[in-house]
Amino acid sequence: MSQSKLASNFIVLDSKQTTTEVPVTPGIYQELDANFGQFEGCLLISEYTFSSDWTSWEMHPNGDETLYLISGEATLLLYSESEESRIEFNSPGSFVIIPKGVWHKALIKTCCSILFITPGEGTINCTNPRPRQN
Repeated sequence: MSQSKLASNFIVLDSKQTTTEVPVTPGIYQELDANFGQFEGCLLISEYTFSSDWTSWEMHPNGDETLYLISGEATLLLYSESEESRIEFNSPGSFVIIPKGVWHKALIKTCCSILFITPGEGTINCTNPRPRQN
């Protein structure tokens, strides 16, 4: 056993409840899909530090995502069934559960670090989840 930092080595928890430490690389998400069967039944435990707003929305169709605020402040935007809501994520040590199938992104108020527990299978990213208006 050795000690690692979550910001540089993510943890994959597979469907058999086995953990694997995975070094963070520029192609990590493609590597995770390739090495863990498209991430079927897996959870990704990761940490990110943000100094600017997320550039895209994301949605996890196969499970709830948990966000744990380590430091800083953000506003979480959630979009589901034509309704947008906001969560002020500004108390380090607090967490938010993003329900399965809900689009979400973050607006960063002050540089923040967030721990994520993500059901990665089938994750979708887009620039705007709202349907086009004719």
